[in-house]
Amino acid sequence: MNEFLLMGMAEISGGGFFQAIAGFFQTNLPYILAGISVGGQYALIAIGYTMVYGILRLVNFAHGDVFMTAGLICFYISTVSPLIISLPLTVLFTVALGFTIEKVAYKPLRNAPRTSAMISALGMSYLIQNLALYITGGLSKQYPQIPFISNSVTIWGATTKMVTVVTPILVILLVVALVTLIKYTKIGMAMRSVADDFETSRLMGIKIDNVISMTFIIGTFLASIGSMLYFTNYTAIVPSSGAMPGLKAFVAAVFGGIGSIPGAVIGAFLIGICENIIKGLGWTTFSDAFTFALLIIVLIFMPSGLFGEKKTDKV
Repeated sequence: MNEFLLMGMAEISGGGFFQAIAGFFQTNLPYILAGISVGGQYALIAIGYTMVYGILRLVNFAHGDVFMTAGLICFYISTVSPLIISLPLTVLFTVALGFTIEKVAYKPLRNAPRTSAMISALGMSYLIQNLALYITGGLSKQYPQIPFISNSVTIWGATTKMVTVVTPILVILLVVALVTLIKYTKIGMAMRSVADDFETSRLMGIKIDNVISMTFIIGTFLASIGSMLYFTNYTAIVPSSGAMPGLKAFVAAVFGGIGSIPGAVIGAFLIGICENIIKGLGWTTFSDAFTFALLIIVLIFMPSGLFGEKKTDKV
């Protein structure tokens, strides 16, 4: 008899647990969907950080500002041309900006101490922000509405934008394409070689400058796509609009294991979902703080991040 009572109580408690979980998801579904969307957008920025760090061991602090600049470029071009022309031109100009930054700010410091390159990255970040401030006059610019992805859609009773559905699908496709490029193409093999041993790759005749330029081109291309998705949701663009998304994307890259593309993507999605659930619980003030607190906790117990490779110094 007691056994039947215990089994019945277990079933009730188990049912209550699953019911509570279902209720939680139903209540917070809009925030979970928003988290998936913004997490995917962070992922596209984070890949740029992790690729540059993997090859140059450099944190490109200007990457978030390139992301912001892509939004401003799209705004200004869309005032004089239709979106079907504006969007490809935005990608083209953003890639050209990333390529120029590498040639101007980083290439001359290739053999300099890493501190010099880091200071150059910080200087480039502030230069881009101040140029944007001068051009815009500090006024907020409204990102153009992109057809289809700006439309509203209902998912399991929660109303959101189509960009929420498009973002994770597009991120997965782009990551698969990138991983395929890195694994199966000549430039991809060169990237892996340079990331593994910079000096030996140079001695083997690999054109280091071409590999690094391609890395910046890919990173800024993904950042320009990410900006289109991000500013579809957060339409106001100011010179500092790239600071926090860029910083969170960097945190995602470190969280997942900087140098690991899958790690950066998974870390970005986790951060995006967690911070939006916190907002849903009414703790909006602490959503940003949670991101950095989570990073500290992970690095205490896993200094290489979730998927980072543990490296030991050879004596």
